[in-house]
Amino acid sequence: MKRLLLGTALLCVAQLSLALSPYTHASKLAAADLSAQLAQVEKKLQAEGFTVIGQHMPKGIAGRASVVVSDPAMLAAIRATGPSSSIVAAGIRVGIGDDGSVSYMNPDYWYRAYLRGKFSGAQEAVNSVQKRLVKALGEGTGFGGDVPQAELTDYRYMFGMERFDSANSELSSYASFDQALKAVKDNLAKGLGDTRQVYEVVMPDKKMAVFGVAMNSSGDGEGWWVNKIGTDHPAALPYELFIVDNKVYALYARYRIALAWPALGMGQFMTIINAPEAVRNTMVRLATASAAGQ
Repeated sequence: MKRLLLGTALLCVAQLSLALSPYTHASKLAAADLSAQLAQVEKKLQAEGFTVIGQHMPKGIAGRASVVVSDPAMLAAIRATGPSSSIVAAGIRVGIGDDGSVSYMNPDYWYRAYLRGKFSGAQEAVNSVQKRLVKALGEGTGFGGDVPQAELTDYRYMFGMERFDSANSELSSYASFDQALKAVKDNLAKGLGDTRQVYEVVMPDKKMAVFGVAMNSSGDGEGWWVNKIGTDHPAALPYELFIVDNKVYALYARYRIALAWPALGMGQFMTIINAPEAVRNTMVRLATASAAGQ
């Protein structure tokens, strides 16, 4: 009996201490033009049942790109939670470098963080995504940092910093989902704040939508801060803007950047101290109805 209790205790400790990395190295491709690399990766992903929904070549970040795909089973799992912030998890990001490097977001890591309390209901779809990413692209080592599995559901970088559901992730509200959706789509079509839409997933029946947003401004876009903290995480981008019911959100950057670069030290984060508000200001422009006429 003592041995059984000890074994159970050790198993619980092991599960609590299990750490996950945000990205996985895939099989390397031959060095080539980024457009050619993207085409190769997209073909591999489509062969495993993924649907390509966008490409991202971040301005000012040389030799890096990402392709975003969706998965029917994962979308069905997200739909079953709606309306909820789970919609932010609809895009599956794969990073590519012109040196032939390929990496992809670790589903176990990102879905635990983005689905939070609803993760267990999507476990089968998450496992399927993981298996087919490995089959399509290969599987190497994890990288990008280590976060204890148990902490991802309620992740924050350090005490006092934002979590997923931080109040300042809410950007604007409308009388209805349709009005919120129209405002965001109109503003993205205009490229407000030097932005570009990378992808969209809209579930009107569930009043949920998510958009991948390229932030291209040389002054306060993603290029300046990514170059400061490291360009080896192309699968971290693009950033998400999402709608739930009648409200528009973007995860606050002290959460979203930390989740994507968890290994960074505080000194490195201090070099991009202005990034969280710069990101939020851009997203507020896209989320605000009055901006549609600017």
